[in-house]
Amino acid sequence: MAEQRDWQRLLSGEKQYFSSNSRQCAHSLGDALAELILYLDPTLSRPRVVFCIGTDRSTGDCLGPLVGTQLAPLASNYYHIYGTLDDPIHATNLVEKKKAIEEIHPGALIIAIDASLGRIDQVGQVTLSLGGLRPGAGVKKDLPEIGDLHITGIVNVGGFMEFMVLQNTRLSEVMKLSNQISRGLLYGYYRAARRKPVASLTFHSSATALDTQSIEPVWP
Repeated sequence: MAEQRDWQRLLSGEKQYFSSNSRQCAHSLGDALAELILYLDPTLSRPRVVFCIGTDRSTGDCLGPLVGTQLAPLASNYYHIYGTLDDPIHATNLVEKKKAIEEIHPGALIIAIDASLGRIDQVGQVTLSLGGLRPGAGVKKDLPEIGDLHITGIVNVGGFMEFMVLQNTRLSEVMKLSNQISRGLLYGYYRAARRKPVASLTFHSSATALDTQSIEPVWP
């Protein structure tokens, strides 16, 4: 029953949380991501785009480009990666990039990645949700929704002077989140491609013990 409830929560668009401090974060995130990928694309025939949003000019907002940079050399067989430290996607070019990607990859399954702000007890959490992401909503920017599903990392506390908060976010927190998200994306495709049933959809339980050394990124 717990698995059914969690699956229904995912399909309803309810945000699911994964602690970046947990050793099982990437596996738990990947298990849930695999279920959503197969729900949206049962045959894995759609192009898969990872749309990483953010800028390297702000510590807190560089989560997306960090994920893109970490994934780019490792995931070209699994995902089309857009948004890196060298070529970021941010408020001034997001509409243009979104349009270009829709033309290059028609019908793509788009996974949007972005930093977010939350409550103090949520900092360090990775979130996964079905449906589109509205980038910049936390800092009062009006940008178009993007993504069939989205992943965010809660980098700091929101509610007051958000631009300043992002500028003064610890890089170590952002790096920890980006590492877990990158591994979760790789593991999620691995699980979806193997088409094995996920052992549990309880989001804070231990993931199935599998040898994922071949798909887990090892950063230089």
